[in-house]
Amino acid sequence: MNKSLLLISAALATTATAYGQSAIDALRISQSDMKGTARFMSMGGAFGALGGDLSSLSQNPAGIGVYRSNDIGFTLDLDLQSASTNSQGNKIDMTQTKFLLNNIGAVLTMRLPSMTFPNVNFGFTYNKGASFNRQYAGQIPQLNTSLSNFIAGMTNGEGIQAGDLHATDGFDPYVDPYAGNLYAPWISILGYDGWLINPSGTGDNTQWFGQWDKGTSGTGSYNVTEKGSVDEFNIVIGGNISNVVYWGMNFDITSLNYTMESRWGESLSNAYVSTKNGNYVGNAAWDLRNYYNINGTGFNYQLGLILKPIQELRIGFAFHTPTWYSLTEKFGGSVDYEYEDMSGGTDTNGGTLGYNDYDFRTPWKIIGSVAGVIGNNFILSFDYEWQNFNKMKFSKASSYGGWGGGDPWYGDDWGYDYSSSPKPATRAFADNNDPFYDQNSDIEYYYQNTHTFRLGAEYRVTPAFSLRAGYSYSTSPVKKQVRDGKDFVYTSGTLPNYRLDNHTNYVTCGFGYRYQQFYLDMAYVYKNISSTYHAFSPDVDYENNISYPSPQSKLSLKNSQVILTAGFRF
Repeated sequence: MNKSLLLISAALATTATAYGQSAIDALRISQSDMKGTARFMSMGGAFGALGGDLSSLSQNPAGIGVYRSNDIGFTLDLDLQSASTNSQGNKIDMTQTKFLLNNIGAVLTMRLPSMTFPNVNFGFTYNKGASFNRQYAGQIPQLNTSLSNFIAGMTNGEGIQAGDLHATDGFDPYVDPYAGNLYAPWISILGYDGWLINPSGTGDNTQWFGQWDKGTSGTGSYNVTEKGSVDEFNIVIGGNISNVVYWGMNFDITSLNYTMESRWGESLSNAYVSTKNGNYVGNAAWDLRNYYNINGTGFNYQLGLILKPIQELRIGFAFHTPTWYSLTEKFGGSVDYEYEDMSGGTDTNGGTLGYNDYDFRTPWKIIGSVAGVIGNNFILSFDYEWQNFNKMKFSKASSYGGWGGGDPWYGDDWGYDYSSSPKPATRAFADNNDPFYDQNSDIEYYYQNTHTFRLGAEYRVTPAFSLRAGYSYSTSPVKKQVRDGKDFVYTSGTLPNYRLDNHTNYVTCGFGYRYQQFYLDMAYVYKNISSTYHAFSPDVDYENNISYPSPQSKLSLKNSQVILTAGFRF
């Protein structure tokens, strides 16, 4: 077997994949969505200097100070989703429809007997911060390597022997991470149990090989289903000063629930397969399936101001702290295989999901806004938003003790109590005695600041009827070199696939109708994200030379949303 065909730099990933979380997971749960009332969305979300809308309270809480009356409303969203993949000219389209509750809330206005401080307002709203619902599938007609070789390269990186991966009556590699003073990644154990990788040699001379070698060819296919949401519960207070300065603050309690189910399959010819029945070169077909869930709660704090120096001009500023989350993740994988001499399946940890508890911090956010009011009929509004995705951070769960005593327990994932002395083999404890040092280093290396530009307009056709339009553009949080597949990307657990987004566009329009104290708004929102699906990381060495690109597909995610808001002001 040609040893040069092993993925060399995949060895760098061994300890990163040993843990349940990665920089990819950090980005996945930190990106927000444009969700809210129909008026807010029809104007592209450019409401930072306007206020007076239930959704604007979670964007610039000073918007609550603009209210002169009480407000109760709710918003429904019909979300029509489509995903299109393209790999080597092979295209697959998928669609799904979701019905969502975007927003519900109330604002109570308390008038004060003062010209300087005419009112103070209180708001309580639910707002959907993000929806993770999407599904896509694809086929790669011609592979140039195999995930089995990727796993073999990682396994070689730790010098792992067959005994470190093989379960016996007295040893389970999933719950004994320091057998032989080595940490065995779950994906290596699963690959070994599924006959994807096999060793040559013994002891310190052990080398692992995948199924791809000279003369091998094959196809790949995948399915990914994501679902879940970020739900925000806002408690807002604000008011105005002389009808010139509007202020507000928002305490936001956040609930996150995200689930991914994925499959990567290969059908190989002239594969180099070693099973319990012996070795052969021939056909091999198998699927790797993964389940990943992360859920928990968090909180953030927001401050905002809106200035109205003249009637025709509004200037807004908002500052959002990160959301500090306490999270639990669960994950597991399985392999179903069909070889020429045997078939079957295996799963991780005897079918019991691994889990981790940890804390996580999302990016900071700053929003600057300006709006012009022309006469009584036309509003033009612009927002700029900045976020520092390279400063997201994992940390030990706050319920755990420090490293000096009361050390954390990482649950059934590792089955190991760190009150005993850690061995030096694991990457995650290599620096600063921080279990997330490398994941946080990956975050800084992969990601960058993002810039979002939002433009909205509203024209009042009659006192009761208005037309609206908007546009929003967000730059990619992922650095270009990573998006272009020129860097190795660490993933987590047995989940090798990942998706990297480019820019995001929204095009919006809508109308509003007022009758006495009742209002009804409708909006249409078109969202487009261009992205790239990777079955696993490309093979990149220390000098950023690519030995093998990852199997990948161009991915276009498009959403058409019809939003309806109804409310009552009194």
